[in-house]
Amino acid sequence: MALIKSDIDSLVARVVGKSHIAGAVLYVSSGTGSIDVISSGGNFTPDSKYYIASINKMFMSSLILKLATAGKLRLEDKLAEYVSAEIIENLHVYKDTDYSREITLIHLISQTSGLPDYIEDKQENGKIVIKELEAGIDQAWPVEKVIEAAKLMNPHFPPGTPGKAKYIDTNHQILELVVEKVMGEPVEKVLCNLFQELGMSNTYVCEDVQDKSYVPIRFKDKERDLSQFLTSTKNDIISTASDQMTFIKAFFNGHFYPKDKLNELEKWNRIFFPFEYGIGIQKFSLPKILTLMSTSPDMIGHAGSTGAVAFYVREKNLYFTGTVNQQAKPGAIYQLMLKILKNI
Repeated sequence: MALIKSDIDSLVARVVGKSHIAGAVLYVSSGTGSIDVISSGGNFTPDSKYYIASINKMFMSSLILKLATAGKLRLEDKLAEYVSAEIIENLHVYKDTDYSREITLIHLISQTSGLPDYIEDKQENGKIVIKELEAGIDQAWPVEKVIEAAKLMNPHFPPGTPGKAKYIDTNHQILELVVEKVMGEPVEKVLCNLFQELGMSNTYVCEDVQDKSYVPIRFKDKERDLSQFLTSTKNDIISTASDQMTFIKAFFNGHFYPKDKLNELEKWNRIFFPFEYGIGIQKFSLPKILTLMSTSPDMIGHAGSTGAVAFYVREKNLYFTGTVNQQAKPGAIYQLMLKILKNI
């Protein structure tokens, strides 16, 4: 059965109101243009702006891939070539061995650096940043503070350990410094130029703590004001499903890295079920045992902790973008996408 807009509208409507989900938006588009449907419900409209969460990692990785394609850097370059000695000193000390100068750019964009995660690992003071943010304790985390905290925490493994990956926010925060060194501009300006280049007119980096133009992030039944955090990172992004579609299609059509070489990025390491991480991209896949023995095609792109997605399903030549905007139940968006894939 081929899904039509009314079918997708119905599926999105069923998600809203469940598991504290106040609203959702989903854009489904095929590479051929035969399907191009955007649906929304609850406190979302098709044009609503929302926080894309960790999809910003794919944007940061895309900048690095684009610079590599232009010959302005190499993925194998050491991080130490782009940051000061003060920053690199004691950044990665694992079991009394200092690996700080062994970290490469490819380690950072593939989640294989082994660095500690400033946001989900336990801090020296015993606190966990993500738990505080979920509780509504807003706080600023500029990259300098991220590096300072990481140096006081325990790394997970030496950089580039075969078969090892750890999904962390620290890697992509540090990449800001690389982008700024190569481009000679603040990272938020580089990102802004990218949005303009792609015609993403409703996308911007969070810089205004008073900004009320996007749908508030929710954790269960509470709205969360994380403006201090979002405006401090310099790479957290507000966007729309349409602009995210522009981005994900540009990525898989070779805007950042040659289209005929994109398969080189698919060197997967397991991070947490059901996700794996490649070079700058993430993969969602389910085993047959969890899909009633039916085949669930791989989705490649990136996801965010609020249930934000930007994925390409090569097997179906289909793209998905959107969000359920719920930190406590992000998995609802995958159930929705899987239902659509089953019927296309």
